[in-house]
Amino acid sequence: MDARSVVIKGAKNFLAHTPGLVRHGSRPSRDIAGDSGVVEVIGERLRTFEEAGAYAPNRAYLGGLTPDELSRLDRPWYALGGDFERSQRYGRIMPEDEFYGVMKMMDDFDLLWLDQGFSRRVAESLAEKGGWTAEQLGKLESGVSAEQVAGQLGEGAGNLPMYLRGGELIGVMNAAHRQDASLFADVLLENLACKAAAVMAVKVLLEDLDLDPLSFPYILNSGEEAVGDRYQRGGGNLAKAIGKECGLVNSTGSDVKAFCTGPNHAVLLGAALISSGIFERLIVVGGCSLAKLGMKYQGHVRKGMPILEDVLAGSAILMERNCGVGPVLRLDSVGKHDVGAGGAQPAILAELVSKPLERLGLAYSDVDKYATEMHNPEVTEPAGSGNVPELNYKLIAALAVRGGQLERHEMPEFVSRHGMPGFSPTQGHIASAIPFMPHAVEGLSTGSLNRVMFLAKGSLFLGRMTQMSDGLSFIIEPND
Repeated sequence: MDARSVVIKGAKNFLAHTPGLVRHGSRPSRDIAGDSGVVEVIGERLRTFEEAGAYAPNRAYLGGLTPDELSRLDRPWYALGGDFERSQRYGRIMPEDEFYGVMKMMDDFDLLWLDQGFSRRVAESLAEKGGWTAEQLGKLESGVSAEQVAGQLGEGAGNLPMYLRGGELIGVMNAAHRQDASLFADVLLENLACKAAAVMAVKVLLEDLDLDPLSFPYILNSGEEAVGDRYQRGGGNLAKAIGKECGLVNSTGSDVKAFCTGPNHAVLLGAALISSGIFERLIVVGGCSLAKLGMKYQGHVRKGMPILEDVLAGSAILMERNCGVGPVLRLDSVGKHDVGAGGAQPAILAELVSKPLERLGLAYSDVDKYATEMHNPEVTEPAGSGNVPELNYKLIAALAVRGGQLERHEMPEFVSRHGMPGFSPTQGHIASAIPFMPHAVEGLSTGSLNRVMFLAKGSLFLGRMTQMSDGLSFIIEPND
């Protein structure tokens, strides 16, 4: 099998600024249930769209900055401000009112009710920007009255109010069943937001790269959503739902579940499907994790910071059979975390980094950039979670020292040269390596990069089915 037969032709990222949905994140919603005053505390720390758009890590996620440029900016990044464009080199950012509209257009079962005045305004805005079908925009034409919204929010209804950042009530998310927990309003809201973010990521990919949606036979969805009902909780398939909304009518697809490692597994499986000759091209996509909105808000509030976990993210990757254009994914470079490898972080990284490099006869320094868990440290540090990317890079450098390829005093320089600051929203699978893909594709295509390793780790013990961790890595290189 040709180990260089698959190319990463392109990748795009998407962000939606959704401060009004922060209260529905898992941590905030639980705190609000115990103390209604938390709503006011959160409201005082929510950012405007302009502040979120100008935020340096968000711009790095969308290609307005490179990670190296981000590393040279003084912190706190949230205090820098500046200008931004909604459409940037590697993606787009959308305000919350439009994202509510996209969610409604993705709603096939009339679960999200939007106020009629708000719905019409959003319909006009989205229609003006183009790219939507008459059927999709038609879901925004009528809306419901304020009285209907209030009626759905009566005591014991189990439905969720939808607000904008300033506290304006603009709709309600309805439960689809009163006894099936998989169809409660909070779960459906997470699923609908994930679908909407994934659809937006694919649309950005199709539009920015001028791709024919009819040319795709397969979609791999790598999100963490739990689409299903009481008989098949989390059964999926969201991939086909995404394809339908993006006009990929010749596609089928499936969901890949592996917690934070899901996108890397999906890329590997996609590469196998292409290399085997089953498909010529496909899309790997991952939508947001709404449950993680405001996950670490308490630390931000204590530090007098804005709540930085106020964006929903998505990513989409175009993979094709090698036609000479685009960086190649080396199928002989795959590193995997075996069942018997153990859960210690050094052991995991030895499996994902050391073994593949040894197998290929490469040194640690032969990899220009290691894309790992790209969590934004400005989000995690105030909550006591530390700087996740920096810790990973220090562990990789320590492996190089142990292997005799680096002196201990050279570790900081290695971390600076081969690592990068975290710039991704902290949404599990979204932050795991893949945010750097658009940067890597361009760098490897233009010659500024020669080799990039993508390594992702997952916490399988979160499912209470095993105590094991997970991990998968691969290398992409220029198409020589």
